[in-house]
Amino acid sequence: MAHQPLTKWESGLCDCFENASTCCYGFWCCPCLACTVAGRYGENRCLPLCDIISPAVCTACGFPLFAPPAVLSLRASMRGKYGIKGSICKDILASCFCIWCSWCQMHRELKHRSKTPTIINVNTQTIVQQPAPMVIMQPTLAAPPYYVGHQ
Repeated sequence: MAHQPLTKWESGLCDCFENASTCCYGFWCCPCLACTVAGRYGENRCLPLCDIISPAVCTACGFPLFAPPAVLSLRASMRGKYGIKGSICKDILASCFCIWCSWCQMHRELKHRSKTPTIINVNTQTIVQQPAPMVIMQPTLAAPPYYVGHQ
């Protein structure tokens, strides 16, 4: 099976002005944007709450948490599903240092991927009219004569 070549993200991490509605939405309500992205990707809409709750829970238990788990896992999964260039290290950096830009980038990617191209298939049909088949009637033969014989 041939592998598809890897592509780039549809927009850069900091391309906020490419789609201002996404970034405005993310600026005013970041958790709402993150939940929308998770839902559109097919995951539970509450998944991004792990990024909000997990640092507090891990710190209370004494475990250091470096990368937000939801954005990191969703980003890595999206890269794998759509064949986007990158690495887990780049995903960790984007998730740790620019979490809301990462959510916005994923939102723009999903919007781009959900656009279905319009395909117009024009078939030209050639109609060929054939002449009606000629039927040649053969004359029917009369019934053979009956011979009356002597008994």
